[in-house]
Amino acid sequence: MAIAKSKVSAVAARSVNSASRMAKRYFITTPIYYVNSYPHVGTTLTTVVADVCARYHRMLGQPVYFLTGTDENGLKVAEAAEKAGKTPKDHTDFLAEEFKKTFLAMNVSFDDFIRTTEPRHVEATQRFFKILQDNGYVYKGVYEGWYDVSSETFYKETDLVDGKSPDGNEVRWVSEENWFFKLSAFQDRLLEHIEANPTFLLPVSRKNEVVSFVKQGLRDMCITRANPGWGIPMPGDDTKVVYVWFDALINYLAATGWPEGDWQDIWPADVHWMAKEIFTRFHATLWPAMLMGIGVDLPRHVVAHEWFTFGDMKMSKSKGNIIEPLELAGDIAAKTGCKSEIAIDVVRYSLAAQLPYGGDTNYTRDEVDRLYNGDLANDLGNALNRTLAMAHKFVGGAIPDAEIEQEAKDAIQHARSEFDRYMDSFQINKSTESALGLIRFLNKYIDTRAPWALHKDSNPALPNVLRSMLACLRAAEGLIRPIMPTAADEMARQLGLPPTKLWSEIGSDTNLPAGATLATPEPIFPRLDPKKNAESKESKIQNPKSKMETQNPTSNTPPLSPQPSALSPQEITIDDFAKVQLRVARVVEAEPVEGADKLMKLQLVIGEEKRQIVAGIRLNYKPEELIGRQIVVVYNLKPRTMRGVESQGMVLAAVDENGGAILLSPEKEAPEGATVR
Repeated sequence: MAIAKSKVSAVAARSVNSASRMAKRYFITTPIYYVNSYPHVGTTLTTVVADVCARYHRMLGQPVYFLTGTDENGLKVAEAAEKAGKTPKDHTDFLAEEFKKTFLAMNVSFDDFIRTTEPRHVEATQRFFKILQDNGYVYKGVYEGWYDVSSETFYKETDLVDGKSPDGNEVRWVSEENWFFKLSAFQDRLLEHIEANPTFLLPVSRKNEVVSFVKQGLRDMCITRANPGWGIPMPGDDTKVVYVWFDALINYLAATGWPEGDWQDIWPADVHWMAKEIFTRFHATLWPAMLMGIGVDLPRHVVAHEWFTFGDMKMSKSKGNIIEPLELAGDIAAKTGCKSEIAIDVVRYSLAAQLPYGGDTNYTRDEVDRLYNGDLANDLGNALNRTLAMAHKFVGGAIPDAEIEQEAKDAIQHARSEFDRYMDSFQINKSTESALGLIRFLNKYIDTRAPWALHKDSNPALPNVLRSMLACLRAAEGLIRPIMPTAADEMARQLGLPPTKLWSEIGSDTNLPAGATLATPEPIFPRLDPKKNAESKESKIQNPKSKMETQNPTSNTPPLSPQPSALSPQEITIDDFAKVQLRVARVVEAEPVEGADKLMKLQLVIGEEKRQIVAGIRLNYKPEELIGRQIVVVYNLKPRTMRGVESQGMVLAAVDENGGAILLSPEKEAPEGATVR
């Protein structure tokens, strides 16, 4: 009878309050993190992808409530504190603050940070326990079995592998009189709910694992332990504390203010984010059953990502492969010269792009470097620099008042719809790829439409093409905003526009006002310096070397040109000079050559022909300063290979007093491929 009354009263409370409630907030949670060590990229992964979700829904115009926090009860925490020579409170206070500081530094926009030692959580846990008890779902019994302190999990004898837990941890035999939760009573109801709600558990592979687990038969769960002096006392019996996994799950409900006030303005959770190891037993089975037991709605989606491996191994202190997110960001800034806040965005991007959704992913510093150079420096940064440089050169540095070409409109719409589609199933990695896909389209579009050729021919399509290029950048600024908010702000600044705030603005004409003045292009993602990268791998940036120490005195890079000589120049005839063909070329792409201090790889248009030339001008010119510029090249020089890169000609440059390059350019715009004589 008590069960029926509890369910009726809960439903009645919902119906009475529904008319006066504000619009429900989109409620996103991370797992709460054990305070037995510092945050690393594994814990930061879940938090960052949840933040991407939160920022996306805010741009959709939805009120969002984003919760994260720390799990501070349990025997493992007490033992870790003792080992550190601290009280459990001092230990948890310190590490909870470290998690909070790390997440804030990673630009995580959480609305609430809950700790399981807070009074609100303690009170909610005891209230939850009492309601289950009143509803007949809690009973007293004796527990005998194996307990893994490391994961705070009970195991049957048949669960053990070579005398250890399935995770390889040591186990202890426990024999205690305790309280049990009637988890077995919810087996059929859980299966029915999963069947009726196909996206309740994601991804599908994980859902199938849960269904199989439940069908094997659910056992009642021990939900108290003997009180070790640390934990939440069981209501009515302070010789016991509430089992840490039972108490930890209640944080999601405690943060809403349940059971008081307007908690239903937030609950149910729209998405619980977590890693796979805590999905099947706890979030997909125990937690829904607990909520059913007190008559409260279940979360709408429970999403588990796979693991990061580190060098093809599971991360562990003993293996020395732990990567801390802020240290990684500092390493990126040191190797590339990008701003520290941009380096944070680079780490965020690497986590979102490599989210292991369909299988474990190997996360290494080398892979982060590859993503940086490939996706961010070569694709995004180069597209921004090329477009702005050509807009300044060809249309006076302002957004043209012209129609966007249909091809660009279609690409923008496709990228946005794909981003939305993947966000609906929480595949953040694929949404990230959709955003970068628009940038890759833009780079191909620039090569195909060739604004420099349109300018040369005074083609009236030039303003349309430039506006289309700028429209793609503006749309990309909106698309990457949930992932890289600081980089998106910098893109908006260089476009001379306010940040895109609403998702509906992406791709709209009003979001790209004609006449707006474009800023001078500045590299957001300078290319990774190979020397600094090698130095970083060697020293882990613990003892950074000076610039003098990083220079390579034995570099075999060929000099820019022969050095001045005191000897009289060797005379040649006009016939000798006539053998050299000089042409005007336009630079359409520029990037440093990896492994060389001085070399720059240039992609050129010479008349109707495209060529690649390697020139020793890197110390004097930045790539973005070269794009769109006309230069003079030796057209008929035999190709040669430098640092593994073929050079199909030679750039003409004067030599300054320090031996640096001063590129030679026509005094005014010359016909593309014009002969120099």
